[in-house]
Amino acid sequence: MRKHHYLLICLIFLMSSPALFAQKIDKEYNKKIKEYTTDPRFLPASVLNLVDDPNVPSPRKYFGQIIGAPGVMHRTSEIYAYYQELAKASPFIKVEQIGTTEEGRAINLVVIGNDESMNRIDHYKQQLAKLSDPRKISSAEADKIITDTKPIFYLNGGLHSTEMGSPEMLMELAYRLITDQSEDIKNIRENVIVLINPTSEPDGRDKQVDWYYRYTKSRTEYDDGFPRSTPYWGKYVFHDNNRDGLQVSQELSKAIFKAYFDWHPTVMLDLHESVPLLYISTGTGPYNDNMDPIAIGEWQVMANHDITTLASQGLPGTFTWAFFDGWWPGYAMWVANNHNSIGRFYETFGNAGANTYLRDLSRQSYAGDPATSREWYRPAPPTELINWSSRNNTNYMQAGVLASLTYTADNQKLLLRNFYQKGVNSIKRGVEENPKAFVIPKEQRDPAMAAYLVNQLRVQGIEVHKANSGSNAGDYVVFLDQPYRNLAVTLLAQQNYPKDAKFPPYDDIAWSLDYIYGVDVKKEDTVKFQKRNMSLVTSDVKYVGNVEGSGNSYVLNYKAQNTVLSAMYWIKSENKKAKISVLDEQQIINGDTLQVGSVIFKDITKAQADQMGKDFGFDLKAASPNGIQHEVSPPKVAIYHSWFSTQDEGWSRYTFEQRKLPYTSIDKDDLKSGKLREKFDVILVPRMRGSVSDFIYGVDSKLGPMPFTKTAEFPSHGTPDATTDMTGGPGMDGMNELKKFVDAGGVLVTLDNSTTMAAETGIARELKPYNASGLFHPGSVVTTKTRRTDSPIMYGYPEISHIFRGNGPLYQVDKYNRDMIVMQYGTKPLKDEIDYTGPVMGMPDRKVEAPKKDDTKAPPYVLSGMVRNEQTIIGHGGIFNVPQGNGRIIAFTFDPLHRYLNHHDAPLVWNVLINWNHLGN
Repeated sequence: MRKHHYLLICLIFLMSSPALFAQKIDKEYNKKIKEYTTDPRFLPASVLNLVDDPNVPSPRKYFGQIIGAPGVMHRTSEIYAYYQELAKASPFIKVEQIGTTEEGRAINLVVIGNDESMNRIDHYKQQLAKLSDPRKISSAEADKIITDTKPIFYLNGGLHSTEMGSPEMLMELAYRLITDQSEDIKNIRENVIVLINPTSEPDGRDKQVDWYYRYTKSRTEYDDGFPRSTPYWGKYVFHDNNRDGLQVSQELSKAIFKAYFDWHPTVMLDLHESVPLLYISTGTGPYNDNMDPIAIGEWQVMANHDITTLASQGLPGTFTWAFFDGWWPGYAMWVANNHNSIGRFYETFGNAGANTYLRDLSRQSYAGDPATSREWYRPAPPTELINWSSRNNTNYMQAGVLASLTYTADNQKLLLRNFYQKGVNSIKRGVEENPKAFVIPKEQRDPAMAAYLVNQLRVQGIEVHKANSGSNAGDYVVFLDQPYRNLAVTLLAQQNYPKDAKFPPYDDIAWSLDYIYGVDVKKEDTVKFQKRNMSLVTSDVKYVGNVEGSGNSYVLNYKAQNTVLSAMYWIKSENKKAKISVLDEQQIINGDTLQVGSVIFKDITKAQADQMGKDFGFDLKAASPNGIQHEVSPPKVAIYHSWFSTQDEGWSRYTFEQRKLPYTSIDKDDLKSGKLREKFDVILVPRMRGSVSDFIYGVDSKLGPMPFTKTAEFPSHGTPDATTDMTGGPGMDGMNELKKFVDAGGVLVTLDNSTTMAAETGIARELKPYNASGLFHPGSVVTTKTRRTDSPIMYGYPEISHIFRGNGPLYQVDKYNRDMIVMQYGTKPLKDEIDYTGPVMGMPDRKVEAPKKDDTKAPPYVLSGMVRNEQTIIGHGGIFNVPQGNGRIIAFTFDPLHRYLNHHDAPLVWNVLINWNHLGN
């Protein structure tokens, strides 16, 4: 009896062991994969043979279609529901929420591992947290931890909403990882914990899926001029949602950072779609100066492994190197590179939907080589024409991810050791190299921004200490003997991009937080502080202003603090009797020098003054200066957006809302309807891509009408703005209404490229385009000089200052109108502004003088970054104040509201708004 019982148990075990009995393959799924793949060369073996699990629903069984089926895209709610179904059916997967979008959608994280991994998930998270800080463990302890730790591999899907394939592919991948009992997949499941962010921009995903079903699914040609993207993705940010890694301002970025610091993933892979057919990131360089050499080596090794694996499966068109550079640290997955993990990305070829299109690659090139040429980094190029499907995209992306997961499983100890060693190296560099520390002194032009800097460093996991006693009490110190030393140096030191770089940079090349925040930060090669006399900052800090004296009038010594305009709106809403004035001359009151631009809050209570000091972080003194001053009436502001380009308008809206500045969002229809001056005092036109004709005429009206309205069928549309027809622009009628607005006393503010609109439509006729020969000006911090020290636009700034500028247009005015230049680039004058001292025909008695030698040493133009042929821009206008009728055009040739980053520059805009009705002589 016992013998029969034992045999029965053995039989049950053998029957339930998939390792010993081949799993049933879903033949219908295989059939459909082959049917939807347009060429056998696009079909890697690793994506075939999805199992037919009797207990866990495959995408085919759940949705009725396989992933990559023509014409099928899924919304976020459908995607999340599928993962929840998998979690109900399998112990190898669970789902947790890590954030909520600006529009209220969940941001979910999917966790996959074998039974042992899932049961010990908290243990593995703790182990990786220990490895992340080598100060807390010895080398011997690290060895023990590494032997009892699994690497975590994070996959990020759907960041850029038009890149629609990854949220689809990841569902099939998740099913494969939790059901497949083949040795390859078991190797991954047993040795790696996989995290999946299925759609990291849920708001944009839903808008884009609605856009696909509403508009582009019916298109038969890809390159037909029809917009492939919905006008908005997130509430604020479009493509720049992958440029938010320094600000961490958007909810999707906060969720990614939360995932990183909760889990410390060993590898993070962002799944993008743009170039043919699969790019695996390494970049052409120059690489960020502070990257650990180990990380650079890991990029190469993993990319080459993936390409080799895909080559072994016969896939053409995979390549590395020739796209991207590796310099700027603010991309989403650089949260990994910045914190000693490995950050990578793929670019597969996508069609912005699930249609199959004949695509022309003949005009595409990368790093100077055609996309179809055979190179060392692209050994098997694609043909010039390819017939490309959504399933092809899924095949390539999934095969690459499986290759990368396999590498991680096979090299888990090496990767974990490298993770630990990069932290060791960072600490060692902090001890042995200079600087040893960065100090943020308590005395600042804008103390609230210094507090903001401390908080932003903490968001990045960088330790900050505060001095508690002595002459330096209140100073903040970043000691560099810490695991994220390299990131601290990256953020607080100047960038020196090589001028001889062979390829243009992929993005901005400077981001020094001291400059762009307007905060004084000092490098210290000798540490003068003792940690025992300091406390580690463990929560957000806030500067609370000091309010001296009492009365009903208080003065702020204005130094272009970022929160002053916010306080003006606040006090006006709290106290209808309050009055605000700005000093137009320097004064001395009770021994204190009040600078031009100082702000007087009158007829307010002591309690209200105290509240302003607390909430807005500036110092006030009870005083009633007389002197020359003008009254402030905070304006009614409109922010214009086109339907053609919403990227930077979103950043402007976000900045206004963060500063609690009221505004109205307007578009082409508002311009055309007229009566703008009755509604607004100031219209701000943020930077937007394209030409002046794009601004005037917008989306081609031949494609219309194109509603962007919320309907039962397309519920995600209509936000953050709606229209019955996106096509067309304001037209010449709208331009005329904009000019009428200025003529009637309104102020038009144009930022960067939008100045082209004002200049070339004749609203600001005095502005003429200027071509600076050979100028190459990628995003860098550069020196500026105030030319009109009497202009309220420059109140609070020193004569010699700096701004952040990219490759924007330049404009000039005739010499007799040079007083319209409020601020210039560099400190030297233009050549035609240098006095002529030679002989003059017809004036024989004129005394000829030798040219005056200028012995003053000009400060360098480039403070952080790089500019080629900088001499061609020095002396030219950065800000113009152009009178028109009874109003003004304030034209910037840079963007002072760039990506919620250059806070030092933003008060130039706030100054315009504060003084909107006092901007001219």
